[in-house]
Amino acid sequence: MRISQTFIAALTFALAAGLCVIAAGFAVQAVEDASEISVRRALDLSGHDWAEVQADGLRVVLTGTASDEATRFNALTVVGNEVEASRVIDEMEIIPTANLRAPRFSAEILRNDSGISIIGLVPATMDREGLIDQLRGIPDHGGVTDLLETADYAEPEGWSDAIDYAATALSVLPRSKISVGPDLVSVTAIADSAENKTNIEKTLTRVAPNGLRIRLEISAPRPVITPFTLRFLIDEDGARFDACSADGAGARDQIAAAARRAGVAIEQACVIGLGVPSPKWGAAAELSIDAVTALGRGSVTMSDADITLIAAEGTDQGQFDRVIGELQADLPAVFALHAVLPQPVEDDPSGPVEFTATLSPEGQVQLRGRLADENMRHMVDSYAKAAFGSDVVHTATRIVPDLPAQWPVRVLAGLETLSLLRNGVLTVTPDSVALQGVSYLEDASAQAARLLAEKLGEAQGFDLSITYEEPPEPADKPLDPEVCEGRVAEIQSEAKITFEPGSATIAGDSLDTMNRIADVLDQCGGIRMEIQGYTDSQGREEMNLQLSQARAQSVLNELRARRVLTSSFTAVGYGENDPIADNKSEAGREANRRIKFHLIRPDPIPETQTGLEAVEQQPEPETEADAESGQDD
Repeated sequence: MRISQTFIAALTFALAAGLCVIAAGFAVQAVEDASEISVRRALDLSGHDWAEVQADGLRVVLTGTASDEATRFNALTVVGNEVEASRVIDEMEIIPTANLRAPRFSAEILRNDSGISIIGLVPATMDREGLIDQLRGIPDHGGVTDLLETADYAEPEGWSDAIDYAATALSVLPRSKISVGPDLVSVTAIADSAENKTNIEKTLTRVAPNGLRIRLEISAPRPVITPFTLRFLIDEDGARFDACSADGAGARDQIAAAARRAGVAIEQACVIGLGVPSPKWGAAAELSIDAVTALGRGSVTMSDADITLIAAEGTDQGQFDRVIGELQADLPAVFALHAVLPQPVEDDPSGPVEFTATLSPEGQVQLRGRLADENMRHMVDSYAKAAFGSDVVHTATRIVPDLPAQWPVRVLAGLETLSLLRNGVLTVTPDSVALQGVSYLEDASAQAARLLAEKLGEAQGFDLSITYEEPPEPADKPLDPEVCEGRVAEIQSEAKITFEPGSATIAGDSLDTMNRIADVLDQCGGIRMEIQGYTDSQGREEMNLQLSQARAQSVLNELRARRVLTSSFTAVGYGENDPIADNKSEAGREANRRIKFHLIRPDPIPETQTGLEAVEQQPEPETEADAESGQDD
């Protein structure tokens, strides 16, 4: 009986254990099914139908092949929102990425007084050491800092030309920043002057390789003006400036407003420069111009902090005293006013006390009038010969004692200003230095006013009447590039370049047109030009493209045969692209079969502040690769 009870108890326990195992199995299966269903649903809803799910106990095993790492990671994130991340077993793979897109290669080169720095990502196949050696070969380079990184991809088309052009540009730009890409080089630099800026732009445009886009931003710094000068006068011809300097836009506007009140008909833009003696220059100039306006006639000359106001002879003494008194009270403390009211001069029975110098258009100089002694005559004669040439000066002066003490300074200063003119007359009297004539210099009046204000000193009057005349063009000066392009287009509008049917041979009746085009291009110098070939849409597109290329090259070869400078020319065929007429008619097809001479210009960029610091803060222009990357994101 006891054995039976023990057996029954053991059997009951075994049955209970078996039932528990069976129940646990069903529970695990239920958990697996629930996990697999929920994960599969979440993946399908998220677009990851490529992923396979298998539940193994509490584990969830993910398999499948993702298109990229981002897609695989996103699938893991979706699954992690359904089950605990610790239960997820990632066995997913990624499609092999043997054909990864090459990175965007670029380089930034900065040159200043401290040296040259170059940073960026360049192809590993590039001759990096050769580039660094080339930069070290630039005179006064100040050292080269190499911060380049490399990537093992092939060089993109145009990269070598872009790097070589950047190194060439850097050799002529001591203060510059150059951004290099395979299809675009942006140059930002500071020139010493406006003339230097023009020369640099011409040089960089001329040496640019064919097919390379360039952007040039060459800034000319503000000039240093010494002495800082303004001269304003009102006479029988009306109100005008002989010279006008300002330290900023605000001062310029103040001066312009005062000039308008005085009746200046044509607004003159003051030269904005460095060297102002006081930040209140604009206010002092405005007060001084208003004072001359109140007197009605006269002149005011500002040379640094010295202000000389000379009223017209015959000005009422009371009015003069009132205007000058108000001006003295209102001027900023740093400025010193010297006011002069000329008195009538009695006639000298021995003749006028004056010295004259005449410069003829042929360059001949005649010196006449009074000088104090023989030493002074020798000094004036030597100075004139040094300024104008020893073989063109004729001296016919007379020695007269008791001339004013400042006479030698006035005569020599007058001769120096006369040298600014192409032709003119200088007259020196005890009260004034008068200069009138014609100059090839646009700022001759300003230069003369600045020089006389500095040499003559305070309370000294002078009168300028200088007319600007454009200098004649040099006989060998190249034509303007836009003029060249226009003249070639005009020739082609009269007689187009034609070819033998179906070939790249220029037709005989077009050789005269080629001769005329060559004559024009001979006068253009080293401009960058693309000779473009086009066809109609008849025939296969590939054949048309080849034919247009051959015809463009044929035109280039004809120009070379005529000794035209074509080192900066390139020939490109565009086939049937860009039609200018309907290809459905014979007349339209004839119009589309053409050769076009296209001038390659630097890409325009907006003006920025002068100085590399301001330029470096500007965002770089977005490239096509950048735009595509942004769209992918």
